[in-house]
Amino acid sequence: MTSASPLQQSWTNTMMNAYGTPVLGLVRGKGCIVEDENGKEYLDLLSGIAVNCLGHQHPAIIEAVTDQLHTLGHTSNFFVHPPEAHLAERLVTAFGSDQPTRVFFCNSGAEANEIAFKLSRLTGRRRIFTHLDGFHGRTMGSLALTGQEKKRAPFEPMPAGVEYFPFNDFAALQALVEKDPENTAAVIIEPIMGEAGVMVPDDDYLQKIRDLTSHYGILMICDEVQTGVYRTGDMFCSRAQGVVPDVVTLAKGLAGGFPIGAVLATGPAAGFFQPGSHGTTFGGNPYSCAAGNAVLDTIEAEKLSDHVREMGERFMSSLAALHLPLVAEIRGRGLLIGVELAEAIGPFVEQAARDAGFIINAARPNVLRIAPPLIISGEQIDQAVAAFPGILDAAFHAAAAQS
Repeated sequence: MTSASPLQQSWTNTMMNAYGTPVLGLVRGKGCIVEDENGKEYLDLLSGIAVNCLGHQHPAIIEAVTDQLHTLGHTSNFFVHPPEAHLAERLVTAFGSDQPTRVFFCNSGAEANEIAFKLSRLTGRRRIFTHLDGFHGRTMGSLALTGQEKKRAPFEPMPAGVEYFPFNDFAALQALVEKDPENTAAVIIEPIMGEAGVMVPDDDYLQKIRDLTSHYGILMICDEVQTGVYRTGDMFCSRAQGVVPDVVTLAKGLAGGFPIGAVLATGPAAGFFQPGSHGTTFGGNPYSCAAGNAVLDTIEAEKLSDHVREMGERFMSSLAALHLPLVAEIRGRGLLIGVELAEAIGPFVEQAARDAGFIINAARPNVLRIAPPLIISGEQIDQAVAAFPGILDAAFHAAAAQS
């Protein structure tokens, strides 16, 4: 076993053990490449868990945030400022609802989902349905919405009223709703379940949920923290499927690495919050909003939506063409890709990938998650695909040696 690096030792000496010791100490990055404290470079195929959508050191973000630092600092939400107003207007326009739509800015995806939970309470109803194995965050409200018992159990009792149903099982959801529709407040789902292993539903699944919730006056909430901001090739994965949710949550890629979350509510839900309903000191701060506008400017100017679709297809089709025995399925949309393995060797694949100079993530023991910066090139994808058979082979032998 290698000894801990200076950064790892500092972490161990000072930080709570919520994550275990990080596997690498990273010190710099540019584009899709990051470098560790020993000078080794890696192709970043995770982008900070789908956050660094423009990679590292993108000039548009650097310029926008630097200009903002020289213009106006933190204001709190007693005041409005131009980057916040502009970003909100852009999100409302991009969402494209024909009903009044309003935005609330916060700091993270978990906080955005916490807000969505609170909006559902303001219906006066109490039942909420969400996916088994889904993930919506680790604050108490968002954790209650997370369909993973192992994460919830140490912190019970959870906020009441949440029930779980299997992913892509519309009949199960319909049965739950129809037991007591008048007391059902909301259905909250991820259009593609990221942490559960990049699970992609049937093409008509979201529309069926929309029809059911509309029929009974129930909120449809789409958690687009991971799928939004062109990660799947569209600003909103749900809207690309023809669905208009009542509430959408965003975070991760929205500001390209600066902390931000956003909740969009349309129709009656847009008017649920009144002064005092919710608040945040840092939400909608000038720096994060300036970064958010720079991200959207760049995506639009460089037509990255088309690039994401093209690169996603290139990545998935090239991996499929390898016909690797250890690969059971390749799925995803855009640059959110899941590689299901025939054996539960995901952590060994992570390590073998790092050894080969690539950063990927085992979202599940048998599912690899690939979510590179949206600016990744075809040549970089080809480099990763070419290395993949050797990575899997090394991981298989490492797992066998340990068993």
